[in-house]
Amino acid sequence: MITGESVRTLGIVGTGAIGVSWAALGLSRGLDVMAWDPADGAEERLRSQAAILLGGDAPDGRLRFAGSLAETAAAADLVLENGPERLETKREIFAALDAAAGPEVLLASSSSGLMPTTFAGACARHPERVLVTHPFNPPHLVPLVEVVGGRQTSEEAIEAAMTTLRALGKKPIRIRQEVPGHVANRLQAALWREAYSLVDRGVASVADIDTAIADGPGLRWSLLGPFATQHVSGGPGGLRHVMEHLGPPMVEWWDTLEQPEWTPELKDKIAAGMDSELGDTGTADLVARRDAALRQLMRLKAEHDLS
Repeated sequence: MITGESVRTLGIVGTGAIGVSWAALGLSRGLDVMAWDPADGAEERLRSQAAILLGGDAPDGRLRFAGSLAETAAAADLVLENGPERLETKREIFAALDAAAGPEVLLASSSSGLMPTTFAGACARHPERVLVTHPFNPPHLVPLVEVVGGRQTSEEAIEAAMTTLRALGKKPIRIRQEVPGHVANRLQAALWREAYSLVDRGVASVADIDTAIADGPGLRWSLLGPFATQHVSGGPGGLRHVMEHLGPPMVEWWDTLEQPEWTPELKDKIAAGMDSELGDTGTADLVARRDAALRQLMRLKAEHDLS
């Protein structure tokens, strides 16, 4: 199984936001990138967006655009698939990748919620090298990658994925059971469910909920995570003290959490609240400022050994 320093060519299948960001990461790490996407104008968008993510430097000859999915798979040492989040599409893509890629090449999906077993079964040759490596957007900056094996995924493939991702500067975590949404998206979904409910019930505005997280617990979570944050808040007694003394009221709060009804009216209310919060701020400007701050935050975490 190809791992770590032996990866020379990164295969990118699907060049939307995640695919472009993966490509930029590979290029920034000195890898060749072979990409494919069937959409009209995909190559031009990939090259222009990759140049932006790389700080304005146009990608050199190390970025190539393939004429087919099979060409990408045959050239790659590692394939990162970023196609639509539709199971049948994933199955078609992985069947083609499995047919064309060398047997030692990992086939990894960026799926944000599909379980690898559901599409690895389409691979007739080597389903044991199929897994999910779910990044967080933008993956050229955010370190987290969730590594999820399916029922047929070998231990060797999982270890190879972990090693390779670390070599690319990522911080992979192994998800030990397949569940829809993996782990981080399930945690986000739990928060979003309550956030939507609070807006729906008129408890707080969209802008105030964003402030409540971004200028409150989100600052601490970005440094230590929810469990470690609870631990340090418990003083000398740590997390056990928190659970013993603050756990009962927390459980009472759990009982009051609600699941809002997913209606057009709720979606309109949320969207209107977002428009009000942003005002004249454009999305591209917001993303650029966010990414600049992310770079600074990652440097700060490294300086303080919190990365």
